[in-house]
Amino acid sequence: MSYKNLEIWQLARAVALEIHKMSLEHLPKFEQFETGQQIRRSSKSVRSIIVEGYGRRTYQAEYLN
Repeated sequence: MSYKNLEIWQLARAVALEIHKMSLEHLPKFEQFETGQQIRRSSKSVRSIIVEGYGRRTYQAEYLN
């Protein structure tokens, strides 16, 4: 089983793609660079955190965190 099979990872990916698209289309031009970039990075970091937690599943105490 891979982390890509996790429903929460798939949802996080879908949300990150939607946020990325929205930040490019709906933010004013002056906010697309600094604020928009921060929004896009934070939405993508959720997937990374899920993958990191999945990778630590062999360590019982850390996996429960």
